[in-house]
Amino acid sequence: MSDADRLARVALSHLAEPGDVRVLRLVRQLGATTVYEGLCAHGGLDAVLDGMPDGVSDGAGGAGVDLAVRLGAVRPEQRLEQARRAGIRFVVPGDAEWPTGLDDLADQPALHQRGEVPVGLWVRGPLRLDEVRTAVAVVGARRATTYGGSVAGDLGQDLGSEGWTVVSGAAFGIDQAAHRGALAAGGPTVAVLACGVDRAYPVRHSELLDQIGDQGAVVSEAPPGATPTRVRFLGRNRLIAGLARGTVVVEAAVRSGSLNTAGWAERLSRVVMGVPGPVTSALSQGVHELIRTRAGLLVTSGAEVREAVGESGEHLLAVPRAPLGPRDHLPIRHQQVLDAVPVSRGATVETISRGAGIGTKEAGTALGALARAGLIEQSGAGWRLSDAAWRADRAEERA
Repeated sequence: MSDADRLARVALSHLAEPGDVRVLRLVRQLGATTVYEGLCAHGGLDAVLDGMPDGVSDGAGGAGVDLAVRLGAVRPEQRLEQARRAGIRFVVPGDAEWPTGLDDLADQPALHQRGEVPVGLWVRGPLRLDEVRTAVAVVGARRATTYGGSVAGDLGQDLGSEGWTVVSGAAFGIDQAAHRGALAAGGPTVAVLACGVDRAYPVRHSELLDQIGDQGAVVSEAPPGATPTRVRFLGRNRLIAGLARGTVVVEAAVRSGSLNTAGWAERLSRVVMGVPGPVTSALSQGVHELIRTRAGLLVTSGAEVREAVGESGEHLLAVPRAPLGPRDHLPIRHQQVLDAVPVSRGATVETISRGAGIGTKEAGTALGALARAGLIEQSGAGWRLSDAAWRADRAEERA
């Protein structure tokens, strides 16, 4: 990436709204330098588009009229140096650190008029974005329940302890629980913000963001100093989805920003997962709808998440099964005979054979085997269940 292109991207990062499809698509088609120089020379993107081949300008017309007004305030060299002094770096496509998963955003249909590959990312923290390979996004409700916060924290801690990167948005509720879980495990975590990486939003998460900035990475498409807006949250959701192999939604109402992130994950062919909650909880209705419509895979633990997003054949889990009881090892005919043996009073071989629906000789052979296994015992002239078999049956019924 040339210095001119990098500086042009710095300027466009300050001029354009994060995720503005019109501008970003034009940058990808024409190049950042061409777009920026056109702005400087003509005062608007409309003029830049004049004479361009058909199709190049699709969806981009008129995007720069309002941008040109702010041209005079941008000094890209100065902005880049100020960021460097603050410990913030600007990573652009083509850099060794660029997370190539974000390239999948190219040509994707817009969602809420946001999309496309960003012109660059502002990053604070020691974690390099090209090292974020086994990453999972954990997102969900800001007003999370105790249950949701606990689940998100456990997921973050489990994934972090295995060296997986936890990506989230540092918001209240599920986001912060997932970040804290990863940090507690000493694992890497990335916070993607809708404001500048030098700002704490929410303010009460200032300490958390500083900790992430010390151990992981704080990332934003918006330049340093930028304030958070509702639209910028929608734009940053595509970055959360694009940086991760899969997205887990833990608690989300039917109208939730985390479902926007899940939508982007699905568009990018990432794995979408959901943690179920109580069927009576409004905060889980959005998650349940993901699962019900098969848009999301049901997961309940970090191990299940790793199995879902890991490489083929890796992190496979054994199918959970209940412990085998004494009856489970028996041949079916012996089970028939055991079912016909009474609990308290002894019964004769003839009575048991009739109850089992088999011949007397076969019943006698089965009774001998059951006695040797300790499942029945003699009672007078007949047979009854042993105390051990009776207790095992009661335990299985309670389970």
